[in-house]
Amino acid sequence: MPFSEDVVGRPGFLHGGAISGLLEIASIAALRAALAESETKVRIKPINVTVDFMRGGIDQDTFAIGRITRLGRTLANVEAVAWQDDRNRLIASAQMHYLLRSTED
Repeated sequence: MPFSEDVVGRPGFLHGGAISGLLEIASIAALRAALAESETKVRIKPINVTVDFMRGGIDQDTFAIGRITRLGRTLANVEAVAWQDDRNRLIASAQMHYLLRSTED
């Protein structure tokens, strides 16, 4: 996520909602990539989202990646992490649980 004044909360720091949104997008992207291998079209609905903020994000670009920890027929569990200049120094992490429904139902 490129830094912009639009994602600033208190002066000098990113808004927690912007970081949470980035984590959600990263987790959905990972899930969509895994589901692309299936021929079934699936609707993704979040059922639980937990975000842990480790440190304040500052005025620089922020990166995130999602990793699927479990992918079942109807449920998926995904972890996502966000960092800035050092991938080993996280600014936030998230655990997300999604309900998977076929669009053919």
